[in-house]
Amino acid sequence: MHPFRYSRHDASRRRLLRGLTLACAGIGLASFAMPGLANEPWQRLEAAQSVLGESEPRTEGLTLDLPHVSEDGSAVPLTVNFDGELAEGDYIERIDLFANGNPYPEVATFRLTQLSAKPEISTRVRLNETQQVIAIATSHQGERFATSREVRITVSGCLMRNGNDANDALSNPRVSVSSGLSAGEPAEVRTLINHPMETGLREGDDGETLPRHIVERFSVSIDGDVVFEADLHQAVSANPYLRFFLTPAESAEAEFTWQDDTGETAHHVAELDLS
Repeated sequence: MHPFRYSRHDASRRRLLRGLTLACAGIGLASFAMPGLANEPWQRLEAAQSVLGESEPRTEGLTLDLPHVSEDGSAVPLTVNFDGELAEGDYIERIDLFANGNPYPEVATFRLTQLSAKPEISTRVRLNETQQVIAIATSHQGERFATSREVRITVSGCLMRNGNDANDALSNPRVSVSSGLSAGEPAEVRTLINHPMETGLREGDDGETLPRHIVERFSVSIDGDVVFEADLHQAVSANPYLRFFLTPAESAEAEFTWQDDTGETAHHVAELDLS
């Protein structure tokens, strides 16, 4: 082979390799320099980003408790809890839940006050497929916290037939408040109401899609002041169940209200008798 032709080909090859090396190095440096490449589930979900805005949430203190594997995606038990550190006088004011593999990722938003300020809430949710469940907590002073948990789903929960199709919506509201209430001490409250929580995704026996029909709002008022609220979405299971805490300062009357997307409401009144 002619030495000049060999040398020119070899030089071109070396330039190509050098260019590829620099390009790869550039990509590596760019990845290192850009933490916003969406490594966390909440960074990749628009609905979660709409809550976070420009803030970078802390990742300690907020926990999600769900089963690693669920054979029934229509009623997956979930508990969200915050036991992290906050500034003196601050408290968790809002908790948002998302499911990034559901057709509609919003699950629920809980709004707390100083009379419901123990941030531990349980419910049951529908999960469409194996996915990440995300929680974002916001404090009264604007601190934000985020966490996520993967759940493996065997059978999709968004299309399953509801177990209470024959029950009337917003019927049989039930409220249980722990006994032995003391001023300033959190008291566990459990609520349940009959409702199909129809997602608007499931077909009826005639093959037609059943219309969306869900409980949209739940609230608790003490002596007329709202102390706990929940905005619920299609991802909350049929017969919505909620477990949370109230911290009344004195004996009072609490009113529990459910409202669905037709405007219908149900009410339950309970006496909070402090010892």
